[in-house]
Amino acid sequence: MEDEVTKKSVILYPVYISSKKTIPEGRRISIEKSCENPTCIEIADCCKYLKLPCKIEDKVYPRDFLQVGRVRVALKREDGIFTNPDISSRKQLMLRVAAMVPRHPGRAKKQQEAATSSNAPAKSGMGGKKTR
Repeated sequence: MEDEVTKKSVILYPVYISSKKTIPEGRRISIEKSCENPTCIEIADCCKYLKLPCKIEDKVYPRDFLQVGRVRVALKREDGIFTNPDISSRKQLMLRVAAMVPRHPGRAKKQQEAATSSNAPAKSGMGGKKTR
């Protein structure tokens, strides 16, 4: 898989498909089709599901140095044939991945944990310093 992902492959930063970013900040697809705060791991898992060879790289996004991580995806094999015939361009890849990220199993678990923790009863008591 390492050999298939070469320098000729497509780079996907999570910012490209994030609905929290504006176009000047780096979003490349429409806000209706984008997803909220995608991660490199989720993007790579979606690419693997689409049977596209990919590799996570530890690089920063040039416009935002706090955004760490990118995914390198090989759309074509070395002989020029598309790896997945349904995805023939960078834009199609971004749209397919953005549609799949909200259904990612890891994301569903995070949302369930957040819902259960917000429903937990609040801790009652004085808190703070103890008096003597």
